[in-house]
Amino acid sequence: MAHCIVPEAEAILDKEFHVLDKGFVRLVDYLGGDQRIVQAARVSYGEGTKSYREDAALIDYLWRHEHTSPFEQVILTFHVKLPIFVARQWIRHRTARVNEISGRYSIMRDEFFVPAPEALAPQSEDNKQGRADTPFDAQTASRIQDILKEGAMLSYERYRQLLDLGLAREVARIALPLSLYTEWYWQIDLHNLFRFLMLRLDSHAQREIREYAKVMLEIARAVAPAATASFERHTLQGVRFSGPELEELRRRLGMKDGAAGKIALSKKELERFEEKLKTGRQL
Repeated sequence: MAHCIVPEAEAILDKEFHVLDKGFVRLVDYLGGDQRIVQAARVSYGEGTKSYREDAALIDYLWRHEHTSPFEQVILTFHVKLPIFVARQWIRHRTARVNEISGRYSIMRDEFFVPAPEALAPQSEDNKQGRADTPFDAQTASRIQDILKEGAMLSYERYRQLLDLGLAREVARIALPLSLYTEWYWQIDLHNLFRFLMLRLDSHAQREIREYAKVMLEIARAVAPAATASFERHTLQGVRFSGPELEELRRRLGMKDGAAGKIALSKKELERFEEKLKTGRQL
């Protein structure tokens, strides 16, 4: 296969894209793009053997039918600065190669994430792991920010005191809060990056990690625009139906099916089905 150069990706190499209050995402390197996907699918050499339109159609067909191995030929390496609590969600995606700054070797900097006022809201009443849609009033939000700042700085002061006492860095770091910023290099193939984005761009994902996912979607678009367009069209903007949901949809469309009526949706399942139809979101 010929070496793939993507001008749009070259233009953003090493550029910091600001995320949250002190974080960023940076594309450090990439291997391949849309052309590499086409080459891998056709097992060809050199330049693409078809027109751009035909290449894009092939990529769309591959993604739509879940022939995902050609997408794994494209690899992106990111440098990310993010709060530790976001990193602990992120690391659950075990399909990437990660190298993180170590508090055993380095003295951590006093950089902490403080949410913006509009991101501060009470616990949701119907979502055990999320916040409500309506944020606190300005006065309450300001007080919460002050508490978070004070707590972070106090923890950092204790950390420095432990270091001054001669305590090993690997032990002293346990005094640091989850709001502390960390950094890592994160390398992943395009197929698994799309899987990451599918989950982390969803409205149920935590707001802070969604902000990183939004930036990485745009970086993916620069590296592989046709593949990213297919991902958006068929995955982000599409939904999947379970067997019972599909039967309910057939019933509503007046379509006859031998299996129709055998599996009924519960009240809760029916509510989720209605919401899926209304919002176009995977629930």
